[in-house]
Amino acid sequence: MSYGSTIKVPFGPQHPALKEPEYFLFEVDGDIVVKVTPRIGYVHRGVEKAFEQETYLHNLYLAERICGICSHAHTTCYTQTVEGLIPLEVPPRAVYIRLIMAELERLHSHSLWVGIAAHEAGFDTLFMYLWRDREMIMDLMEEISGNRVTHAINTIGGVRRDITNEQANKIKKFMDRFEGNVKEYMKVLETEQTFLKRTKGVGILKPRDAISLCAVGPTLRASGIKSDVRADDPYLAYGEIPFNVITHDGCDVYARTIVRCEEMIESANIIRYALDHLPEGKIRVPPPRTIAPNESVGRVEAPRGELIHYARSNGTAKPERYKVRSPTLGNLASVCQTLIGAHVADIPMILAGIDPCFSCMDRMTITIKKA
Repeated sequence: MSYGSTIKVPFGPQHPALKEPEYFLFEVDGDIVVKVTPRIGYVHRGVEKAFEQETYLHNLYLAERICGICSHAHTTCYTQTVEGLIPLEVPPRAVYIRLIMAELERLHSHSLWVGIAAHEAGFDTLFMYLWRDREMIMDLMEEISGNRVTHAINTIGGVRRDITNEQANKIKKFMDRFEGNVKEYMKVLETEQTFLKRTKGVGILKPRDAISLCAVGPTLRASGIKSDVRADDPYLAYGEIPFNVITHDGCDVYARTIVRCEEMIESANIIRYALDHLPEGKIRVPPPRTIAPNESVGRVEAPRGELIHYARSNGTAKPERYKVRSPTLGNLASVCQTLIGAHVADIPMILAGIDPCFSCMDRMTITIKKA
């Protein structure tokens, strides 16, 4: 529809470029985007209210299904939040196993995204290579936990499964191979014109906008901002393990790609260190069935960025209130900013740049105005 000298173009909620339903209304001048209006809520599932209906232990299964890609990040954040309510000290070995699984999940998530970014740019060969490696990572996660997607390894008070010496050696051996592969892929990305022309200078997010619009994760770090929950507010064993916070000053889709690639190399180093320093001892302690009135907030650095869980207990076996703030919600305002001034053809690439998970993000608020 026309609007003065511009045209309004609806995008979604069903669109080939969107893997989940969401709606964006673009106002374009020629083929240049001049305004973006998002409309969220198409996959709102009532997760937060559902948390209040079940016990803390049963809610583990719900937390794990908030997101299919970063299911372990959500259960890690959930268990930390509940353990903060009790409070409960988790055995060191369980803490390290949680961390190892978290970094394996980061590898799985980042390799998935970089593959999708290559696919969006029409570079399907690299997409296939990355997803081949991702399958091997998921095989390792399945060997540890018994599951490929919803791993069900976290529990309140620790973890359900241990890592054997044989598994540890297998993981370390694969990390060496995987790191070499990622370095080769980066050489390709840095020189392949098919990819560079679709990502360099596309979707610019300036550092001041990244901060003012509350961007998180690789989206924020690709604008040169050194911010990572693992380093800023260490949880699990991140305070004991040396690692670098990866940043890039490109501020575009290319920078977001390189940040994720370098983070995969860093994750491989973290995993090797954690396996070499894995403490001995038990892997879980029993939690109480009911929790006295209290409040707790949990924060983790999910693959997409800062993930926040909030819980309030009331002395029963069920939470009185539960709240989840996913990274995609933190990045929604910033991606709308990066779309302004972009060509219509670049919309799918820029949207993909934040690695959106609308099912994680979607909430709905209805405001009733009194007459």
